[in-house]
Amino acid sequence: MSEPTCHVAVVYYSATGTIFTLADAVRAGAADAGAEVRLRRVEEIAPVQAIARNGAWVEHLAGTGHIPVATHDDLLWADAIVFGTPARFGNVASQLKQFLDTLSGLWMRDLLADKVYSGFTSTASAHGGQESTLLALYNSVYHFGGVIVPPGYKDHHDDSGGNPYGASHVTGDDGSIAVGETALTAARSQGHRVATMAAALRHGLAAV
Repeated sequence: MSEPTCHVAVVYYSATGTIFTLADAVRAGAADAGAEVRLRRVEEIAPVQAIARNGAWVEHLAGTGHIPVATHDDLLWADAIVFGTPARFGNVASQLKQFLDTLSGLWMRDLLADKVYSGFTSTASAHGGQESTLLALYNSVYHFGGVIVPPGYKDHHDDSGGNPYGASHVTGDDGSIAVGETALTAARSQGHRVATMAAALRHGLAAV
């Protein structure tokens, strides 16, 4: 077995499964580019009473319990980190933000710098804040000293609903619109691009 070209951590929060589905597509794209990939979820911090009122939320939480919870070690291991979050009023979901807020110790030691970062999201409506959510997510990366690698319009997935800030999906107000091939293709492409750029950065820095 050949050595992986780089290490990619896909760290996400998903309530009912949309972001998880995109995260797995990002994982697949990065793996196809030769990366070793860790798929990691952040801890659920919503009140049990709120979760219990949504059957899809309960089902998804139970069905993904086998996926390891993200740790600082996963970020230290990674050459690239791809964060996934649903939009919450045009911002990062509190569950993922809580994890980001624990990273000050790594940030203080510059251990999050010089890595590749990217992000993906979902909203209930077409104008529900996809871009603002990803821009808000990337604010943390600026502080880390990371290198942001968005999908851009490379491969022109925008022609079929892609997003240059990061792969995204519109679920509909009731969450009934499942992730389709358009969004999955964009997510796989993003994962592949992130891994390719991370490998180039990793090997380029090694030669310095």
